[in-house]
Amino acid sequence: MYLFGKINVTPRLPERISGLSSLSENLWWSWNSYSLRLYEYIDPVLFNKVNKNPVKFLSEINQQKLLSASNDPEFLKEYDMVMENFQGYLNNKDTYYAKNFPSEKDAVIAYFSAEYGLDEILPIYAGGLGILSGDHCKSASDLGIPFVPVGLLYKDGYFNQEINRDGSETFEYTCANIEDLPILPVYDKDGNELIVPVEFPGRIIYLKAWKINVGRISLYLLDSDIDLNSQIDRQLTLKLYGGNQETRISQEIILDIGGMKLLELLNIHPTIYHMNEGHSSFVVLEVIKKFMKEKGVSFETAKKLASACTIFTTHTPVPAGNDIFPVDLMDKYFASYSNELGISRLDFLNMGARVDGSLNGGFDMAILALKIAGKKNGVSKLHGEVSRKLFGGVWPDTVTDEVPITYVTNGVHTCTWLAPNLKELYNAYMRPFWQEKAQDLEVWNDIDNIPDKALWDAHVAQKEKLIKMIRENIKAQKMRNDAPVEEINEVDKMLNPNALTIGFARRFATYKRADLIFKDIERITQILNDPARPVQIIFAGKPHPADVQGQELVKRIYEISNMPQFKGKVILLENYNMYVARYLVSGVDVWLNNPRRPLEASGTSGEKAGLNGVVNFSILDGWWYEGFNGQNGWAIGDDSEYANYELQDNADSISIYNILENQIIPEYYDRDTSGFSKKWLKKMKNSIKTVGGIYNTNRMLCDYLSELYIPQIRRTTSSYANVDDINAFVDWEKHIRENWNNVNIISSGSLDELSTNAGDSTKMTCKIYLGNLKPSDILLELYYGKFSDSSQLVESKYQPMTLKNELENNVYEYETELSIDNGGSYGYTFRALPTHPLLINKQDLSLVKWLEK
Repeated sequence: MYLFGKINVTPRLPERISGLSSLSENLWWSWNSYSLRLYEYIDPVLFNKVNKNPVKFLSEINQQKLLSASNDPEFLKEYDMVMENFQGYLNNKDTYYAKNFPSEKDAVIAYFSAEYGLDEILPIYAGGLGILSGDHCKSASDLGIPFVPVGLLYKDGYFNQEINRDGSETFEYTCANIEDLPILPVYDKDGNELIVPVEFPGRIIYLKAWKINVGRISLYLLDSDIDLNSQIDRQLTLKLYGGNQETRISQEIILDIGGMKLLELLNIHPTIYHMNEGHSSFVVLEVIKKFMKEKGVSFETAKKLASACTIFTTHTPVPAGNDIFPVDLMDKYFASYSNELGISRLDFLNMGARVDGSLNGGFDMAILALKIAGKKNGVSKLHGEVSRKLFGGVWPDTVTDEVPITYVTNGVHTCTWLAPNLKELYNAYMRPFWQEKAQDLEVWNDIDNIPDKALWDAHVAQKEKLIKMIRENIKAQKMRNDAPVEEINEVDKMLNPNALTIGFARRFATYKRADLIFKDIERITQILNDPARPVQIIFAGKPHPADVQGQELVKRIYEISNMPQFKGKVILLENYNMYVARYLVSGVDVWLNNPRRPLEASGTSGEKAGLNGVVNFSILDGWWYEGFNGQNGWAIGDDSEYANYELQDNADSISIYNILENQIIPEYYDRDTSGFSKKWLKKMKNSIKTVGGIYNTNRMLCDYLSELYIPQIRRTTSSYANVDDINAFVDWEKHIRENWNNVNIISSGSLDELSTNAGDSTKMTCKIYLGNLKPSDILLELYYGKFSDSSQLVESKYQPMTLKNELENNVYEYETELSIDNGGSYGYTFRALPTHPLLINKQDLSLVKWLEK
């Protein structure tokens, strides 16, 4: 055997085009794809070989080709234009945030997420949560938000999926070479690589800090795979969602506690903290500890301060979706934490106790964040409703609709997910710089300026690119599985570019019901095999490696795709990722989404599709529940609730078949001499305008700013800035809790039956005994609503009552005027809640006193 030495040869960029280096190290190029033409121009073969990775390209490019480009007038003209745009973007101070929130210019928003989907070359995402975080970062950059995201560097990333000949799956991990990626080490003030120490049971784990430049912002990542750590500890951050619960809690400690230490070492002092899902909930503990140390306050005061500066976003519609750690695991990793906070072990654990107050199920990360974060939100209107029901027990005696969990509907980053040829088309017919105003719905009406034929031709071009990608994917799969040569050659004829093409791509969880369209095999066989109106379906998706049912679902779709009547008409792609998703969301005609309602928190794949003119065909769940308007796609079923899954599956599958047969297929094939359906083009444009115009992350970030970020920034920098005021607030709460049981709304035992005319005012009065409390301590409200057929109050409302008289023995009389415009039978009662200027939500104390018999 020969022994070889190693020589690393680095090409030198000519000074004239030296900006290619800084451009390659900033993911601005990932949503300004025209900039990548610079690298492709220099050497198109190499650029495709390195999967369009500009960092790796510059490490391998031939020196002579760089010199040639630096003297090529045509290249230099393009280069100067790109660099002017790039530098102009980075240096622009006239951003949305700067113009709208000048008083908050010095604020810093820290954001913690377990995964980030920024580009297919970066293996630090698994699915929708990560894609959303990545898009969140990009829009934060576009809008000029002072945003500091924190995550983990998973060198092995998430798994690559290979589908075997029998439909089973192989899960492979590939270790990324960091030197080939736009990931840079972080240095301390002395020029040394920044290392963050985090205490673990019996040892310290050392974390190397990295950063990814995402436009104007930097994403910071922590990495345990360094020589300072043991082999076991080096593996903690290697794989995303890998290992057991011990690995999971370790990763979350690294993300949250390590992330907070990282910001401190970087001298970054966040004004507020946004925790994206329960993985980052330990952040609230660190924020409490930080306030206790810096301000010398008690745990209770620090907890109030932490509430004022934290936001928690939940993404799950089911209890099982939350991270829940066994108590013994919490004891192992947080043995000394309660002492550091100055509270008992039980009080510490109770912060993560489930809604019934029990720790039998373990320490719930979502509950921890919900109990402490001042602002909480779901990720769509319907998910907000589901979350208020799911977590309502955290606020006992609170009416479900008033549980303090709001919603901000998810969106997608427009320029990341809009196909390049469609972007050029939109640029030609929409107002200048429309991308900078993606959150403005009016801007999207310009889509009507695009000629139908131009939009259709652009869509057909995307469809042809999709078919080419699919054939490459399937051919690679068959070659690896040693398929016969004849079978491999048949792939080149697979799929009809003129056929109605349906796409279904998402995580293969059972509730997403990938096989629902095959509920009636005979009926779907007829639909897919009509020679006059051909239909084909493309599937893609990964189950979690531990999800056996999800893997069985993949196998079932694979087996169906190999049935004689479905060969070439039902396709299952392997290794669904951002690369595959780009082709699918811009190349199919219809985007199918049929989760089991209401288990889809939001979903964003349909938003990406709608942006590209692909028409949605979906269950009224997640974002589509509010996005469907009757003109921009089709709704499967309705919002009915079913007694069991079988009834629901039958009803929804029948709806799919009926709509396909009677609406979608006839409309798609209603073509005139132009070669396309004008009805279909109208639907495509409505989809682009309403989906692209509303469900983008620019709009989403504007909502976060107005509803969550700015209120918390202003709260923590003004009303919560004086520690003495917060101490007094804590004392007030203690006084309220000690005396609340004595509060009594006085009644004779029943409420009067009243009669009035619609629109007339009726004076409503109520008496309340306050004991040791004062009228300024309570908010007395009239609560009313219409009786349903089951004698339940619906459409409930409340209005505050005004103090009228102080009676004897701490009894007070209140009144208000009630006016109801619509006729019917209504119920009413009275309730009291504690009130204080520093309460973030009026339900925060979970104290409500209702009128009782």
